[in-house]
Amino acid sequence: MIITILQKDLRLYFSDKKGVLVTFLLPIIMITLFAFAFGGVAKKKSAPKPLGVLVVDKDATTTSQALITKLNSMQTIRLIASEEEKALDLVRKGKNVAALIFEKGFSDAVTADSDLPIELKYDAARDLQMRIVHTVLKEGFKYHLGKVDVINNVKLKTTSLIKESSTKAHPGLVQAVGGTAIMMLLFSIAAIGGGLLDEKDAGTLKRLLIAPVKPLDILLAKMGTAMVVSILQLTTMFVFAWLAFGLPIFMDAISLIVLILCISFAVSSFGVFLVSTVKTRQQLQGMSTIIIILMSAIGGSMIPISMMPVFMQNIAVISVNYWGIEGFFDIFWRQLPFITILPKMGILLAIGLGMTLVSTVLFKKNIIAIE
Repeated sequence: MIITILQKDLRLYFSDKKGVLVTFLLPIIMITLFAFAFGGVAKKKSAPKPLGVLVVDKDATTTSQALITKLNSMQTIRLIASEEEKALDLVRKGKNVAALIFEKGFSDAVTADSDLPIELKYDAARDLQMRIVHTVLKEGFKYHLGKVDVINNVKLKTTSLIKESSTKAHPGLVQAVGGTAIMMLLFSIAAIGGGLLDEKDAGTLKRLLIAPVKPLDILLAKMGTAMVVSILQLTTMFVFAWLAFGLPIFMDAISLIVLILCISFAVSSFGVFLVSTVKTRQQLQGMSTIIIILMSAIGGSMIPISMMPVFMQNIAVISVNYWGIEGFFDIFWRQLPFITILPKMGILLAIGLGMTLVSTVLFKKNIIAIE
C-alpha cells in the first residue's frame, strides 16, 4: 500500500512539469549566480578586471608621474588621471570607487624620507572595493619607491567624501531596505497579475469581452490596480524603516515620492508583462519565481552591486532592482539633487513603458486565443 501511494504521489508530482522545472532549475540558477558573484568559478590564470581609481597629481613632478606610471602597471587597479573637482564629484556620485590625491611637495617628501602628502578619498558605500584599493596602493608604494623602512611607517590617509551623520542613512540600511522592498514588491505584483488568469479560468474574462470593454482597458485596469498596491506597499516599507531604524525618509521627500512612483510603474508593467506571456497560473508561478529571483540577484537586492564581478555589474542595468536601489542610494546616502537622480527615474519609466507596449501586443494575442 505504501509503495502504491508513493508511486501515485510521484506521478502527480512529475506530471506538473512547470513545478518540477522550478524545483530543479531555480537552485541551479542561484548556485551559478552566487558562484560567479563570489568568484568561485574564476580561472586560476585569468586576472580580474582592475578597479578604476581616479588620480589627481597636484605635485606634477617627475617623481610623482613615475610612481603613477608604475602603479598603473599593477593588475588590480587602473589609475585614471583627472582634475580634482571632477574626480571628487565622480566619487560622490558613485561613479568611481576613490580618488588618489598627490599633494604638492610629494617629491620633496620622498627625497627627505618624511611623511608622504597623499590621500585616498572614497565612497563609503563601496567600502569593500575601497579596502582592496587601499591595500594594493600601500603595497605599491612600498615596492615601487624602494624605501621599505620609510614607507612602512607611512599611513595612507583615507577620507570618506560622504560622512555619516544624523541626516544620512547608513549604506547598509539603504541596501537592506531598498533591495528587499523592490524584490518583495515584484513577488506581490506577480501574485496580483495572477488574478487575471483566475478570471480567465472562472469565465469572468470572457464575459467582460462580450460586454463593450476593450482588451486594452482590461489590461490597463489591472496595471492600475498593481500600481496602487505597489505605491502603498513601498510607502509602508519606508515608513516602517523610518519608525524602526530611523531611515530619514523626509530628508528629500519629493525625490523619494517621485522615485516610488517610477518604481511602482516599472514593477506594475513587469507584472502585466508576465501575465501576458503565460496562459495559466501554474505557468505564471514557475516563470515569475525564476525571473524575479534572477532579476533580484543580478540587480543588487541579494548581493550589493559593488561585490559582483564586472560582467555581472554590466548586465545589472537590465534589472528594475538596479535602478531603484541606485536611486535610493542617491537620495539617502549621496544626497544628490533631484535633477541628478532624474535620469535614473527616466530609465525606470522607459522600462515600464517598453514592457507595457510589449504586454499590449501579447495580451491581445491571448485574448484572441480565448475567444
